[in-house]
Amino acid sequence: MATGIVTNARLTHATPAALYAHAPNRYWEDDSKVPVESRRTCKDIARQLIEDSPGKDINVILGGGRRHWEREGRRLDGRNLVDDWLRDKRRRGLLAHYVETAEELSQLNTRHLDYLLVVKLAVPERKAVATPKLKRGGLGGNSPPTTGGIFAPSHMSFELDRKLSPGDEPSLSEMVTTAIRLLRRNSRGFLLVVEGGRIDHASHYNNAYRVLDETLSLESAVLVALSEVDAAETLVVVTSDHSNMLTLGGLSTTRGNAIFGYDSVMSDVDGRPYSTLQFANGPKFSPGRVSARNSAVPLKWATHGGEDVPVFTRGPMADLLFTGTFDQSYIPHAIAFAACLGEHKKRCSVHAKNYTLLDC
Repeated sequence: MATGIVTNARLTHATPAALYAHAPNRYWEDDSKVPVESRRTCKDIARQLIEDSPGKDINVILGGGRRHWEREGRRLDGRNLVDDWLRDKRRRGLLAHYVETAEELSQLNTRHLDYLLVVKLAVPERKAVATPKLKRGGLGGNSPPTTGGIFAPSHMSFELDRKLSPGDEPSLSEMVTTAIRLLRRNSRGFLLVVEGGRIDHASHYNNAYRVLDETLSLESAVLVALSEVDAAETLVVVTSDHSNMLTLGGLSTTRGNAIFGYDSVMSDVDGRPYSTLQFANGPKFSPGRVSARNSAVPLKWATHGGEDVPVFTRGPMADLLFTGTFDQSYIPHAIAFAACLGEHKKRCSVHAKNYTLLDC
Protein backbone atom coordinates (compact mmCIF):
# COMPACT_ATOMS: atom_id res chain seq x y z
CA MET A 1 0.00 0.00 0.00
CA ALA A 2 1.24 3.48 -0.89
CA THR A 3 1.22 6.18 1.78
CA GLY A 4 1.32 9.96 1.89
CA ILE A 5 1.21 13.05 4.08
CA VAL A 6 -0.03 16.45 2.91
CA THR A 7 -0.18 19.43 5.28
CA ASN A 8 0.08 23.20 5.12
CA ALA A 9 1.62 23.15 8.59
CA ARG A 10 5.15 21.95 9.34
CA LEU A 11 5.76 18.32 8.40
CA THR A 12 7.22 17.83 11.87
CA HIS A 13 4.22 19.41 13.59
CA ALA A 14 1.97 17.43 15.93
CA THR A 15 -0.56 15.90 13.53
CA PRO A 16 1.79 14.73 10.74
CA ALA A 17 4.46 13.68 13.25
CA ALA A 18 2.00 11.31 14.91
CA LEU A 19 2.05 9.24 11.72
CA TYR A 20 5.73 8.35 11.89
CA ALA A 21 7.49 9.57 15.07
CA HIS A 22 7.77 8.80 18.77
CA ALA A 23 8.98 11.68 20.94
CA PRO A 24 8.68 12.64 24.62
CA ASN A 25 8.01 16.22 23.54
CA ARG A 26 6.14 17.41 20.44
CA TYR A 27 8.53 20.36 20.10
CA TRP A 28 11.60 18.16 19.51
CA GLU A 29 11.24 18.86 15.79
CA ASP A 30 15.00 19.22 15.25
CA ASP A 31 18.10 18.53 17.31
CA SER A 32 18.30 22.10 18.63
CA LYS A 33 15.10 21.46 20.58
CA VAL A 34 16.24 18.15 22.06
CA PRO A 35 17.93 18.57 25.47
CA VAL A 36 21.68 18.04 25.30
CA GLU A 37 21.52 15.06 27.66
CA SER A 38 18.97 13.35 25.40
CA ARG A 39 20.53 13.85 21.96
CA ARG A 40 22.54 10.62 21.99
CA THR A 41 19.50 8.47 22.70
CA CYS A 42 16.55 10.40 21.25
CA LYS A 43 16.25 11.31 17.57
CA ASP A 44 14.51 14.52 16.72
CA ILE A 45 11.25 14.24 14.79
CA ALA A 46 12.66 15.33 11.42
CA ARG A 47 15.36 12.66 11.56
CA GLN A 48 12.80 9.99 12.36
CA LEU A 49 10.90 10.94 9.21
CA ILE A 50 13.86 10.24 6.93
CA GLU A 51 15.72 7.52 8.86
CA ASP A 52 13.19 5.26 10.57
CA SER A 53 10.19 3.19 9.59
CA PRO A 54 7.53 4.03 8.68
CA GLY A 55 8.70 7.57 7.88
CA LYS A 56 11.41 6.70 5.39
CA ASP A 57 8.96 4.57 3.39
CA ILE A 58 6.22 7.21 3.03
CA ASN A 59 5.79 7.83 -0.70
CA VAL A 60 4.51 11.41 -0.68
CA ILE A 61 5.61 14.05 1.84
CA LEU A 62 4.31 17.57 1.15
CA GLY A 63 4.28 20.45 3.61
CA GLY A 64 6.21 23.15 5.43
CA GLY A 65 8.92 23.33 8.07
CA ARG A 66 12.19 23.42 6.18
CA ARG A 67 13.98 25.11 9.08
CA HIS A 68 14.04 21.75 10.87
CA TRP A 69 15.72 20.03 7.90
CA GLU A 70 18.86 22.02 7.16
CA ARG A 71 21.91 23.58 8.76
CA GLU A 72 20.87 27.02 7.47
CA GLY A 73 17.75 26.63 9.60
CA ARG A 74 17.78 25.39 13.18
CA ARG A 75 19.76 22.17 12.93
CA LEU A 76 22.94 22.00 15.00
CA ASP A 77 24.34 18.76 13.54
CA GLY A 78 25.30 20.34 10.21
CA ARG A 79 23.08 17.98 8.23
CA ASN A 80 20.80 18.70 5.30
CA LEU A 81 18.01 16.16 5.70
CA VAL A 82 16.65 16.75 2.20
CA ASP A 83 19.97 15.59 0.78
CA ASP A 84 20.01 12.67 3.21
CA TRP A 85 16.48 11.69 2.13
CA LEU A 86 17.57 11.69 -1.52
CA ARG A 87 20.68 9.64 -0.74
CA ASP A 88 18.63 7.04 1.10
CA LYS A 89 16.33 6.57 -1.89
CA ARG A 90 19.28 6.28 -4.28
CA ARG A 91 21.00 3.76 -2.00
CA ARG A 92 17.86 1.62 -2.05
CA GLY A 93 17.58 1.79 -5.83
CA LEU A 94 14.52 4.05 -5.77
CA LEU A 95 13.75 7.07 -7.90
CA ALA A 96 13.09 10.05 -5.66
CA HIS A 97 12.10 13.59 -6.53
CA TYR A 98 12.23 16.77 -4.48
CA VAL A 99 10.45 19.99 -5.48
CA GLU A 100 10.04 23.34 -3.77
CA THR A 101 7.61 25.51 -5.77
CA ALA A 102 4.08 25.33 -7.12
CA GLU A 103 5.41 25.35 -10.67
CA GLU A 104 7.73 22.41 -10.07
CA LEU A 105 4.91 20.51 -8.41
CA SER A 106 2.55 21.10 -11.34
CA GLN A 107 5.15 19.93 -13.86
CA LEU A 108 5.71 16.54 -12.22
CA ASN A 109 4.85 13.46 -14.22
CA THR A 110 3.24 11.33 -11.52
CA ARG A 111 3.23 8.30 -13.82
CA HIS A 112 6.95 7.95 -13.26
CA LEU A 113 7.14 8.67 -9.53
CA ASP A 114 7.04 6.54 -6.42
CA TYR A 115 8.38 9.02 -3.85
CA LEU A 116 7.89 12.78 -3.56
CA LEU A 117 9.24 15.29 -1.04
CA VAL A 118 8.15 18.92 -0.87
CA VAL A 119 9.20 21.16 2.02
CA LYS A 120 8.08 24.76 1.55
CA LEU A 121 10.54 27.62 1.43
CA ALA A 122 9.36 31.13 2.22
CA VAL A 123 11.64 32.49 -0.50
CA PRO A 124 12.08 29.96 -3.34
CA GLU A 125 15.79 30.38 -3.87
CA ARG A 126 17.24 27.22 -2.37
CA LYS A 127 20.92 26.78 -3.12
CA ALA A 128 22.12 23.72 -4.97
CA VAL A 129 22.83 20.81 -2.66
CA ALA A 130 26.39 20.38 -1.56
CA THR A 131 26.93 16.87 -2.87
CA PRO A 132 27.80 17.09 -6.60
CA LYS A 133 26.24 13.74 -7.46
CA LEU A 134 22.82 14.82 -6.18
CA LYS A 135 20.68 16.74 -8.61
CA ARG A 136 18.09 19.24 -7.45
CA GLY A 137 15.30 17.35 -9.18
CA GLY A 138 15.51 13.58 -9.17
CA LEU A 139 17.90 10.72 -8.59
CA GLY A 140 18.70 8.01 -11.06
CA GLY A 141 17.74 4.43 -10.37
CA ASN A 142 15.96 1.37 -11.67
CA SER A 143 12.73 1.90 -9.73
CA PRO A 144 10.06 4.59 -10.24
CA PRO A 145 10.98 7.81 -8.43
CA THR A 146 9.93 9.03 -5.02
CA THR A 147 8.80 12.61 -4.64
CA GLY A 148 8.69 15.14 -1.85
CA GLY A 149 8.91 18.79 -0.94
CA ILE A 150 9.13 21.21 1.96
CA PHE A 151 7.52 24.52 1.04
CA ALA A 152 8.32 26.92 3.95
CA PRO A 153 10.74 27.51 6.86
CA SER A 154 7.82 27.06 9.23
CA HIS A 155 4.13 26.67 8.43
CA MET A 156 2.95 27.45 4.93
CA SER A 157 1.10 30.71 4.33
CA PHE A 158 -2.54 31.25 5.12
CA GLU A 159 -4.45 30.82 1.88
CA LEU A 160 -5.46 34.48 1.98
CA ASP A 161 -1.78 35.50 2.11
CA ARG A 162 -0.43 32.90 -0.32
CA LYS A 163 1.33 34.39 -3.34
CA LEU A 164 -0.07 33.00 -6.57
CA SER A 165 3.10 33.17 -8.66
CA PRO A 166 4.48 29.85 -10.00
CA GLY A 167 7.64 30.23 -7.92
CA ASP A 168 5.79 30.29 -4.63
CA GLU A 169 3.68 27.88 -2.60
CA PRO A 170 1.09 25.50 -4.02
CA SER A 171 -2.38 25.41 -2.51
CA LEU A 172 -3.58 22.59 -0.31
CA SER A 173 -5.79 21.42 -3.18
CA GLU A 174 -2.87 21.35 -5.61
CA MET A 175 -0.83 19.25 -3.21
CA VAL A 176 -3.73 16.85 -2.69
CA THR A 177 -4.22 16.46 -6.44
CA THR A 178 -0.58 15.56 -7.03
CA ALA A 179 -0.48 13.23 -4.03
CA ILE A 180 -3.54 11.23 -5.08
CA ARG A 181 -2.45 10.93 -8.71
CA LEU A 182 0.86 9.50 -7.57
CA LEU A 183 -0.50 7.21 -4.86
CA ARG A 184 -3.44 5.73 -6.76
CA ARG A 185 -1.05 4.04 -9.18
CA ASN A 186 -0.39 1.44 -6.49
CA SER A 187 -2.53 -1.62 -7.22
CA ARG A 188 -2.83 -2.34 -3.50
CA GLY A 189 -4.40 1.01 -2.74
CA PHE A 190 -3.18 3.93 -0.68
CA LEU A 191 -3.54 5.77 2.61
CA LEU A 192 -3.29 9.56 2.43
CA VAL A 193 -3.54 11.87 5.45
CA VAL A 194 -4.31 15.51 4.61
CA GLU A 195 -4.21 18.26 7.23
CA GLY A 196 -5.66 21.75 6.89
CA GLY A 197 -3.50 22.83 9.79
CA ARG A 198 -3.82 26.56 9.38
CA ILE A 199 -7.46 26.58 10.55
CA ASP A 200 -6.17 25.93 14.05
CA HIS A 201 -3.50 28.63 13.83
CA ALA A 202 -5.99 31.28 12.69
CA SER A 203 -8.22 30.20 15.57
CA HIS A 204 -5.41 30.72 18.08
CA TYR A 205 -5.00 34.26 16.73
CA ASN A 206 -8.78 34.80 16.95
CA ASN A 207 -8.70 35.75 13.28
CA ALA A 208 -12.24 34.85 12.24
CA TYR A 209 -11.82 35.74 8.58
CA ARG A 210 -8.84 33.44 8.13
CA VAL A 211 -10.51 30.68 10.14
CA LEU A 212 -13.36 30.59 7.64
CA ASP A 213 -11.09 31.09 4.65
CA GLU A 214 -8.86 28.19 5.71
CA THR A 215 -11.96 26.05 6.22
CA LEU A 216 -12.95 26.80 2.63
CA SER A 217 -9.43 25.83 1.57
CA LEU A 218 -9.85 22.46 3.27
CA GLU A 219 -13.27 22.06 1.67
CA SER A 220 -11.68 22.63 -1.74
CA ALA A 221 -9.08 19.97 -0.96
CA VAL A 222 -11.82 17.52 0.05
CA LEU A 223 -13.75 18.19 -3.17
CA VAL A 224 -10.58 17.66 -5.20
CA ALA A 225 -9.95 14.38 -3.40
CA LEU A 226 -13.49 13.19 -4.06
CA SER A 227 -13.10 13.99 -7.75
CA GLU A 228 -9.82 12.06 -8.00
CA VAL A 229 -10.84 8.77 -6.36
CA ASP A 230 -13.27 5.96 -7.07
CA ALA A 231 -16.14 6.54 -4.64
CA ALA A 232 -17.02 2.83 -4.60
CA GLU A 233 -13.50 1.80 -3.62
CA THR A 234 -12.25 4.68 -1.45
CA LEU A 235 -13.14 5.46 2.15
CA VAL A 236 -12.89 9.21 2.82
CA VAL A 237 -12.91 10.42 6.44
CA VAL A 238 -13.03 14.13 7.35
CA THR A 239 -12.77 15.20 10.98
CA SER A 240 -10.97 17.51 13.41
CA ASP A 241 -8.65 16.75 16.28
CA HIS A 242 -10.37 19.39 18.44
CA SER A 243 -12.45 22.55 18.36
CA ASN A 244 -11.36 26.11 19.12
CA MET A 245 -12.78 29.20 20.80
CA LEU A 246 -14.76 30.63 17.87
CA THR A 247 -18.48 30.67 18.69
CA LEU A 248 -21.54 31.52 16.62
CA GLY A 249 -23.83 33.80 18.61
CA GLY A 250 -26.42 36.12 17.20
CA LEU A 251 -29.48 33.91 17.57
CA SER A 252 -31.64 36.88 16.60
CA THR A 253 -29.60 37.73 13.52
CA THR A 254 -31.76 37.87 10.43
CA ARG A 255 -31.19 35.66 7.40
CA GLY A 256 -28.73 37.18 4.97
CA ASN A 257 -26.88 39.20 7.60
CA ALA A 258 -23.12 39.28 7.01
CA ILE A 259 -21.37 36.57 9.01
CA PHE A 260 -18.79 39.16 10.08
CA GLY A 261 -21.54 41.60 11.02
CA TYR A 262 -23.48 42.19 14.21
CA ASP A 263 -26.53 40.75 15.88
CA SER A 264 -29.75 42.70 15.48
CA VAL A 265 -30.19 42.78 19.27
CA MET A 266 -28.05 44.99 21.50
CA SER A 267 -26.33 43.90 24.70
CA ASP A 268 -28.55 43.90 27.79
CA VAL A 269 -25.64 45.25 29.85
CA ASP A 270 -24.34 48.27 27.96
CA GLY A 271 -26.80 48.58 25.09
CA ARG A 272 -24.04 48.27 22.51
CA PRO A 273 -23.82 45.91 19.52
CA TYR A 274 -21.94 42.63 19.56
CA SER A 275 -20.66 40.54 16.68
CA THR A 276 -22.28 37.35 15.42
CA LEU A 277 -18.90 35.60 15.63
CA GLN A 278 -17.31 35.72 19.05
CA PHE A 279 -14.35 34.20 20.90
CA ALA A 280 -14.51 32.60 24.33
CA ASN A 281 -10.91 33.52 25.12
CA GLY A 282 -7.68 34.70 23.51
CA PRO A 283 -6.34 37.97 22.09
CA LYS A 284 -8.50 41.04 21.36
CA PHE A 285 -9.90 41.24 24.88
CA SER A 286 -10.89 44.78 25.83
CA PRO A 287 -12.41 45.64 29.23
CA GLY A 288 -13.66 48.91 27.81
CA ARG A 289 -15.57 47.29 24.92
CA VAL A 290 -13.74 49.33 22.30
CA SER A 291 -14.60 46.62 19.79
CA ALA A 292 -17.75 44.61 19.18
CA ARG A 293 -15.60 41.53 18.51
CA ASN A 294 -13.88 41.00 21.83
CA SER A 295 -12.75 37.77 23.45
CA ALA A 296 -14.42 36.98 26.76
CA VAL A 297 -11.22 36.01 28.62
CA PRO A 298 -7.88 37.74 27.93
CA LEU A 299 -5.16 35.37 26.73
CA LYS A 300 -2.23 35.94 24.37
CA TRP A 301 -3.06 32.73 22.51
CA ALA A 302 -6.58 31.29 22.30
CA THR A 303 -7.04 27.74 23.54
CA HIS A 304 -8.65 24.64 22.11
CA GLY A 305 -12.21 23.67 22.95
CA GLY A 306 -13.48 20.53 24.63
CA GLU A 307 -16.74 19.69 22.87
CA ASP A 308 -17.26 16.77 20.49
CA VAL A 309 -16.26 17.30 16.86
CA PRO A 310 -18.01 15.80 13.83
CA VAL A 311 -16.74 12.98 11.64
CA PHE A 312 -17.91 12.98 8.01
CA THR A 313 -17.35 9.86 5.92
CA ARG A 314 -18.04 8.53 2.45
CA GLY A 315 -17.20 5.25 0.79
CA PRO A 316 -17.03 1.54 1.64
CA MET A 317 -18.21 0.72 5.18
CA ALA A 318 -18.64 4.39 6.07
CA ASP A 319 -22.16 3.88 7.41
CA LEU A 320 -21.15 0.74 9.32
CA LEU A 321 -18.00 1.95 11.03
CA PHE A 322 -18.74 5.62 11.68
CA THR A 323 -22.15 5.89 13.35
CA GLY A 324 -23.05 7.61 16.60
CA THR A 325 -20.64 9.01 19.18
CA PHE A 326 -17.22 7.47 19.79
CA ASP A 327 -13.77 8.29 21.12
CA GLN A 328 -11.29 9.83 18.70
CA SER A 329 -8.92 6.93 19.30
CA TYR A 330 -11.46 4.69 17.57
CA ILE A 331 -11.03 6.43 14.21
CA PRO A 332 -7.63 4.98 13.18
CA HIS A 333 -8.77 1.50 14.22
CA ALA A 334 -11.85 1.83 12.02
CA ILE A 335 -9.73 3.02 9.10
CA ALA A 336 -7.32 0.11 9.63
CA PHE A 337 -10.25 -2.30 9.63
CA ALA A 338 -11.69 -0.87 6.41
CA ALA A 339 -8.28 -0.90 4.72
CA CYS A 340 -7.29 -4.35 6.04
CA LEU A 341 -4.20 -3.04 7.79
CA GLY A 342 -2.36 -4.43 10.79
CA GLU A 343 -4.35 -7.02 12.70
CA HIS A 344 -7.10 -6.79 10.06
CA LYS A 345 -4.80 -7.68 7.18
CA LYS A 346 -6.31 -11.12 6.57
CA ARG A 347 -9.86 -9.81 6.20
CA CYS A 348 -9.39 -8.65 2.61
CA SER A 349 -8.06 -12.05 1.58
CA VAL A 350 -11.40 -13.58 2.63
CA HIS A 351 -13.70 -11.31 0.65
CA ALA A 352 -13.34 -10.35 -2.99
CA LYS A 353 -15.15 -7.12 -2.20
CA ASN A 354 -14.25 -5.18 0.91
CA TYR A 355 -17.80 -4.15 1.85
CA THR A 356 -18.86 -6.57 4.55
CA LEU A 357 -18.33 -7.17 8.24
CA LEU A 358 -18.99 -10.90 7.91
CA ASP A 359 -16.32 -13.46 8.80
CA CYS A 360 -14.15 -10.85 10.53
